[in-house]
Amino acid sequence: MPRKHHNLFDGIASFQALREASRRALLGKRRKPGAAAFQAGLERELLRLERQLLSATYKPGRYLEIQVHDPKPRMVSAAPFRDRVVHHAAHDVIAPIFECGFIDHSFANRVGKGTHAAVSAFERYRDRFRYVLRCDIFRYFPAIDHAVLKADLRRRISCERTLRLLDLIIDGSNAQEPVELYFPGDDLFSPMVRRRGLPIGNLTSQFFANVYLNPFDHFVTERLGAPYLRYVDDFALFANDASKLEEWRDRISTFLAGRRLRLHPRKTFIAGTEEAAEFLGIVLLPRGRRRLPEANVQRFRNRLRGIGDRLAAGSITQDDAQARLRAWVAHAAHADTFRLRQAIFTQTKAPTGAASDWGLTDPVTPRPSRRLLEQQSMESPLGEPQQEQRNEPEQQCRVPRGEHASMPELRWSRSSGESRGCVQGLP
Repeated sequence: MPRKHHNLFDGIASFQALREASRRALLGKRRKPGAAAFQAGLERELLRLERQLLSATYKPGRYLEIQVHDPKPRMVSAAPFRDRVVHHAAHDVIAPIFECGFIDHSFANRVGKGTHAAVSAFERYRDRFRYVLRCDIFRYFPAIDHAVLKADLRRRISCERTLRLLDLIIDGSNAQEPVELYFPGDDLFSPMVRRRGLPIGNLTSQFFANVYLNPFDHFVTERLGAPYLRYVDDFALFANDASKLEEWRDRISTFLAGRRLRLHPRKTFIAGTEEAAEFLGIVLLPRGRRRLPEANVQRFRNRLRGIGDRLAAGSITQDDAQARLRAWVAHAAHADTFRLRQAIFTQTKAPTGAASDWGLTDPVTPRPSRRLLEQQSMESPLGEPQQEQRNEPEQQCRVPRGEHASMPELRWSRSSGESRGCVQGLP
């Protein structure tokens, strides 16, 4: 029986805690109107939040709903900035309580984990086993059941004021995509009367998503004894016997039904590990090679044009454009995309004269070989032997030999003949 924690609310609602939470909530958001207005009257706003929390009169505001189509249609919900401050304050207090109970191979929204650590773990498991069971949960965030989530929180927290605040955050979720699923024991009206769904975009939603699937993580690793990793609702199990994976799939489906979740019928399948696999936005090939999906590259080319248009129009600053480019380059550097990145930026004219000004010089180095990465690792959690053969990275785009010796100069065209200021040379 896990130990319950109490007397947590003062660490959430105090002026000092809210001030520190506002500092973290401001990161990357200083130019947003809501964040700027909150910062302009920071002390007044924090004192008001503290007073409302302590007097139990705090009420969450309405979400701003944004429809995005990158890479698939979904609704992202943005909470008012003052609510985000409360989310950060609550997360800072309750996250350590649950973090110690999370398994090591849950990689989403955790310090020291992340997408690329999950991809590396997938490769290590893949090299040890013949088959993989790839699973995805059907409409995960819209399907999270509020009653089940609140029961999970009460297993570790006994502070009534903290639980009241967490319930308020959960109940304040805006309407999500409908998920009309029936489970054992339901009557005709169960899908309509049970509250469910968390907004994508909240810090608390990301944390609650890990809490909700934590019992499932322990079921797979302790009851099934399966080699397993998970990133949000995308998870994989490995074995040398395909029939074992079929058995595990049936038991997983039964367990998830108890938490009012269902496996995605099209995204759940068993495959051989020798086949190429796309996992978390990277195509994983045999012998440690990696490449980016073509759709990802095309989206970046389109985004690059958009950044050019907005920069020429003055709607974003050079620092903003620089940060957006760096984010993709840093992600692409984890795949064998050296020549691809060189080809893209060789054809690009950017607003500064030197590649180092954009932070693109260092990330455009080739990805180290698989063996070198393993030698540099401090530990191998799966206990696998190092590779004996050095694997050369696969290159995605050919450029003339010698052109990748140094990063080309990047300039942005602002000539009077270009009304939109587009990036030149891109298809």
